[in-house]
Amino acid sequence: MLVTAWCWVPAAVLLVLTAVGVSDLLQRRHSVLRNYPILGHMRFLLEAVRPELQQYFIERNFDGRPYDRDVRSIVYERAKGTDAEEPFGTDRDVEAVGYEYLVPSMAPKPVADRPPRARVGGPGCTQPYDMALLNVSAMSFGALSTRAILALNEGAARGGFAHDTGEGGLSEHHLGPGGDLIWEIGTGYFGCRTKDGDFSEEEFADKAAHPQVKCVSLKLSQGAKPGIGGVLPGGKVDAEIARVREVPQGRTVISPPYHRVFNTPRELVQFLARMRELAGGKPTGFKLCLTSRMQFLAVCKAMLAEDVTPDFIVVDGAEGGTGAAPLEFADHLGTPLTEGLTTVHAALVGTGLRDRTKIGASGKVATGTDIVKRLVQGADYTNAARAMMFALGCIQAQRCHTNTCPTGVTTQDPRRARALDVADKAERVRRFQEATVRSAQQIMAAMGVTDPTELRPTMLRRRVNPTTVLPGDQLYDLLEPGQLLAEPPPNWAADWAAADPDHFAV
Repeated sequence: MLVTAWCWVPAAVLLVLTAVGVSDLLQRRHSVLRNYPILGHMRFLLEAVRPELQQYFIERNFDGRPYDRDVRSIVYERAKGTDAEEPFGTDRDVEAVGYEYLVPSMAPKPVADRPPRARVGGPGCTQPYDMALLNVSAMSFGALSTRAILALNEGAARGGFAHDTGEGGLSEHHLGPGGDLIWEIGTGYFGCRTKDGDFSEEEFADKAAHPQVKCVSLKLSQGAKPGIGGVLPGGKVDAEIARVREVPQGRTVISPPYHRVFNTPRELVQFLARMRELAGGKPTGFKLCLTSRMQFLAVCKAMLAEDVTPDFIVVDGAEGGTGAAPLEFADHLGTPLTEGLTTVHAALVGTGLRDRTKIGASGKVATGTDIVKRLVQGADYTNAARAMMFALGCIQAQRCHTNTCPTGVTTQDPRRARALDVADKAERVRRFQEATVRSAQQIMAAMGVTDPTELRPTMLRRRVNPTTVLPGDQLYDLLEPGQLLAEPPPNWAADWAAADPDHFAV
């Protein structure tokens, strides 16, 4: 009897395989399955596990994308409070074209006891804010889970750094732990919108008055998808997110690619002044992935004409992250951070506005070296998004847009999100930020400086061919203070002449 019972097992397996084979032969969607019934499913299985096989078994420590294993490991180790050190020397090819390095000093300095901070607040600001060297970059509630938002903000509160809300509105999860907030307003005006999607001055003023909101930021564009707006899949829009964003539940939320509140550079700076007024004089700025140099110069001309400057500008690089974007946008649209940052810095210097505006840099900032490089290139502080996600436990599964994040960071599925322990992850975020800023301080001390203002472009070098290494002042198109107003150099003259404060000309 027992033998007879066991005979049904292979029979059942064969019956299932037969049914699958017949289904494969009859279906018309997949040619592979019609030609190779049953066996063709192996292709789909291998395709499904390919990213994991690539990440864990094939890629080398230093060539993975978007973040290689070396960078992920250093974030994990610092978040856990363990040593982030390696034996035996670098794996990098220091002779390769494109290799960059920072220049050490023969007279290093002691590491400062306290990390430096950047005072954000220009002439029109009455409530300046001291920004940390590394902060949480814009990630919206909805794109991230409730627990992820809570952990990030609690980590920011413990560590004394800022947490950018992203454009998804200002929720109680941002406000509950007590961390300093940069409230970002995108094209959808979530959290401060009228019923037909316009900007609501009354609602903005009411929420901007919250003591935890230290700065307000207008998002013009995002590095990973400039000019396309934002998308939150309907599966993530539960009742709570719908309430925070003031949108219908269960429907995909699309932020338009353009703002309704301005159409010209002059109107942009006028709106920034109005935002600062409504926010009670708190630091007000904007974020962008740099477009053409001419368009940004048009904004600079508008600043001069209106005598209005943002308190800060966050430059987002094309290498920045996103929860979801078309591959063509992520791969081929937008200015990389190095070019965008150096251009914005040079334009503000050349128009005599640099001392009125602080610059933040956002785009693959994860290590102390990343911070120092961006400070050398003109930034006053940096923001990190994906590195903070790694500190929360992200494993770069790249399922952010599917609501199936395996670590509970980018999902609204309660079962998956429960894996993220808020108290533990908040401490990991704090430790990562503290250790990374400390690393940046150690690097600067090795370069002979104790304050970021002492850094110079010559302190960063790049190999441009097998026999030539150039310093930063020869790599970047830099300007002297006020040079564009006096006598623009030939390589800037055409863009400066064409820049119009009343048109965003292409």
